[in-house]
Order: sequence, then C-alpha cells, then structure tokens
Amino acid sequence: MLTLSLALLLATPAGAACYADYKAKQDSPLRLHYGVAKIPEKACSKDQAADVLRKRLSKNGWSLLNVISVFDDSGLEAKRENAGDFYLRY
Repeated sequence: MLTLSLALLLATPAGAACYADYKAKQDSPLRLHYGVAKIPEKACSKDQAADVLRKRLSKNGWSLLNVISVFDDSGLEAKRENAGDFYLRY
C-alpha cells in the first residue's frame, strides 16, 4: 500500500492540476458523450475521479460510464477537440 501511495504522489507533482477524461450517457433517448473535467488534486486517481464525476454528472441527468484516464496540464490541450462541448464542462 505504501508503494502505491508513493507511486501516486510521484505521478502527480505537488501543485499540479489534475484532469480526467471520461465517457457518460443519458437514457430516453440514449445520448453519449466524451468529456474532460478538472478534478481536485486530492482525487487524482481513476477511482476517486469517478466518485467526483458521478456526483457532478448526475446533477444534469448523466451517468458516468467510465474514467478513461487522469492526467496533468501536459495532456489537456490534446483532448480539447474530441471533448467538444464537454471540455471542462463538468
């Protein structure tokens, strides 16, 4: 467990922003979207980001399907075009 915690700390430098890209859906009619969201630094793992995103998305009737990845500022711009209207929306 200590090794995992240390690896997570080293993966995201202190003070670095954290983002997650994810897939979500709405039913009746079925709608899907891919998005990118800013996540609190303390929740910068896929599991913790999923918890944060479930709450945010459900407020607008979306259900989280999965968190694809978490990343810092260096991966942010490359995902802008694919996320479209859902880029930093949630």
